[in-house]
Amino acid sequence: MQSGFGQVEKAPERTEGEGPWSQLIIRGATMINGNLAPPIGPVDIVVENNRIVDVKTVGYPGVKINEAGRPKLKPGGKELQAEGMYILPGFVDTHAHIGGKAQGTTAEYVFKLWMGHGITTIADPGSGNGLDWTLDQKKKSANNTITAPRIKAYTFFGAGSATPISTPEQAREWVRTNAKSGADGIKFFGAPPKIMQAALEENKKLGLRSKMHHAQTYVGEWNVLNSARAGLTSMEHWYGLPEALFYDRTVQDYSLDYNYQNEQDRFGEAGQLWAQSAPPFSDKWNSVMDELLELDFTLSPTMVIYEANRDLTRARRAEWHEEYTLPSLWEFYAPSRQSHGSYWHAWGTEKEVTWKKNYELWMTFINEYKNRGGRVTVGTDAGFIYELYGFAYPREMELLREAGFHPLEVIKAATLNGAEALGMDDEIGTIEPGKLADFVILEENPVANLQSLYGTGSIKLTENNEVVRVGGVKYTIKDGIIYDAKKLLSDVKAMVEKSKAEKEYKIVQPGLKGSE
Repeated sequence: MQSGFGQVEKAPERTEGEGPWSQLIIRGATMINGNLAPPIGPVDIVVENNRIVDVKTVGYPGVKINEAGRPKLKPGGKELQAEGMYILPGFVDTHAHIGGKAQGTTAEYVFKLWMGHGITTIADPGSGNGLDWTLDQKKKSANNTITAPRIKAYTFFGAGSATPISTPEQAREWVRTNAKSGADGIKFFGAPPKIMQAALEENKKLGLRSKMHHAQTYVGEWNVLNSARAGLTSMEHWYGLPEALFYDRTVQDYSLDYNYQNEQDRFGEAGQLWAQSAPPFSDKWNSVMDELLELDFTLSPTMVIYEANRDLTRARRAEWHEEYTLPSLWEFYAPSRQSHGSYWHAWGTEKEVTWKKNYELWMTFINEYKNRGGRVTVGTDAGFIYELYGFAYPREMELLREAGFHPLEVIKAATLNGAEALGMDDEIGTIEPGKLADFVILEENPVANLQSLYGTGSIKLTENNEVVRVGGVKYTIKDGIIYDAKKLLSDVKAMVEKSKAEKEYKIVQPGLKGSE
């Protein structure tokens, strides 16, 4: 998604979190690493000055730990008791917009939803609040003067240019200027082939990363293969990939009265695209996949942002909306002919059935790409189409599980793969000596149930036949600072309650009077 932006309120000075300390020892957790290793524990993890210095196995499950063999706490250090808990590397969201003016969000609201779900690193694909704004928040996050994930700032291609970019040399010059401005990369939507070629080649030469939503207005002459060959490092969503798989046509089978500006047309007919492509495991299908693999190309599918297309009721009535979705954001989601991503005024069974089939083919490609060694990440694009910041992250993980990923493969996509895609795998992505102290700690086993990662937890039945809520992230640790994840989400709830009180808010069913 790409609109709904406009500068939002920056995050306030940090008042949350304990630490950092010269030494932090996390005691007795079961470690689920981002490298496909099976869970192992109990382990003690030793951090000194924000670097992991030791990961030590200290016993066996169900057996009392021998204290004599454990790492020693130094004067001024901090111990975090995590016996019976699970610890993972901090999560990476590779497609995370920091709110938007049209959504009525603030940076604090968005950041706390992310941090409350264990997301310690994000890539903002476009810096919709302005590059200077994003770089300011990036610097403050790096210095931990605000409560926020670490930030990678990408710029929308052409942003800030006095005139439209119309020549390859103008494209190269813009790319050079963007790099000098401090951006970490570029987010593309599309441009004429010569301009795309020049921009991607120049960006690659400078060593920066790139993302692309292959807009349908350009994809007829420039698809994912063209981009990957020119140096694109990651594709967002899936536009441009089915078109690269066309074998008996050169253009999508648009209806004869199609208009791209009518999002009913755009999203409704996009649900038919995968069925028009080469079938799974055919020669054409395999050749495209093999070339993308050879180019070390990254897929950031963001399946969650389109899930309402296959099940509108589920997305719209997700249980967290009532307590965590701001009234202004709920209003932004409402059906509209002119708001981006708000095309729900004529969305029924036929479209949902088509999209369900679309997902099956899409997921087949993603899963096989992973099986053949390809990099797939977890990105959300939340803030549109009923998908809420933070909560969309475990849902994307669940969708990868549905696609065929083992839960450990899902966790790798959320950690190490994300770190690699952002060029940060020497710093984050796994729990190992030398890396930064970013962790997610929770009391439930996410391998057994990814739903335990939702801020609302998951439903469980006790032996006494009592229905209880369990899970949710307990601690998010970033740069060795321990955040109470549930307290961060409680702060968000308070923001929503305050906003509701000010607006006399009600969730109103479209076309009906009264509240739900």
